Amino acid sequence: MRKVRTMWKQTITVPAPYDFAHALERLALDPLLAVDLERQRVTVPLHLDDVKVPVVVESIGAKDAPRFIVSGPHPERQQEIIERISHLFQWRTPLASVHGYFQATELAPLFARYEGLPLVLDFDLYFCLVKCLIHQQLHLKVGYRLTERFVKTFGEERDGVWFYPRPEEIAARSYEDLRALQLSGRKAEYIVNVSRLIAEGKLRLDEIEQMEDGEVMERLTAVRGIGPWTVQNFLLFGLGRPNVFPPADIGLQRAVEKWFGLPKRPTTKEMAALGERWKPYASYAALYLWRSIE
Repeated sequence: MRKVRTMWKQTITVPAPYDFAHALERLALDPLLAVDLERQRVTVPLHLDDVKVPVVVESIGAKDAPRFIVSGPHPERQQEIIERISHLFQWRTPLASVHGYFQATELAPLFARYEGLPLVLDFDLYFCLVKCLIHQQLHLKVGYRLTERFVKTFGEERDGVWFYPRPEEIAARSYEDLRALQLSGRKAEYIVNVSRLIAEGKLRLDEIEQMEDGEVMERLTAVRGIGPWTVQNFLLFGLGRPNVFPPADIGLQRAVEKWFGLPKRPTTKEMAALGERWKPYASYAALYLWRSIE
């Protein structure tokens, strides 16, 4: 006889502005994610130790009065789950301050267009790092396709949502197992080797989470296969750092070229100068510029 799970739900009020509709549109670009645009909800695959927990986040408010219902199993871990969800969706980040800052910049019209767009983090820190490795030097759609193939090969579907594989599972794989997914030989090696470092406790993501941005860059680029672009995206979408602007990101360069009407794509040096100009919220400049070309 199948065991009936005890479910819980909790209503959360978030500081305005917070535009969940725009956030869901970005998330819906990823074919792995269980996004329901009509019902304004997403199911989040949370790993709590060895427990897989599907958590539903549904908007019941509006941009200027944001409210959410969070629901899921394991009531004994409800508070822990709420903390994780609040962090992933950056519900405690005062976006009004961010928007106020950009009102005096050349990005003011962009921030007016996407007012309240939050920086939503990848749902799993380990998998964020793996995804950044997969996406290196690839078009976004190709990166999504390979990432989907990776998860559907090594992960697990439960309650209509895909749970990402754990580092221990990928550490036990051969390079050939990953190359069979049409990953390059080098990327297969990088992903398996990084997973082994994490599984063996030689690379501790919980420790990296506590480091300053520069320390994270130094620690991760010491690992073969991890370059500055990968770390910058990990800082942005894994750790939610507010002041990251990846100067070598092709998509971001294209967005800057289009927004400013430039005759050609800006150089890495010119991009870095823009990132300096938009301190301490350069991550939001990057996010909104990406959004403008999606």
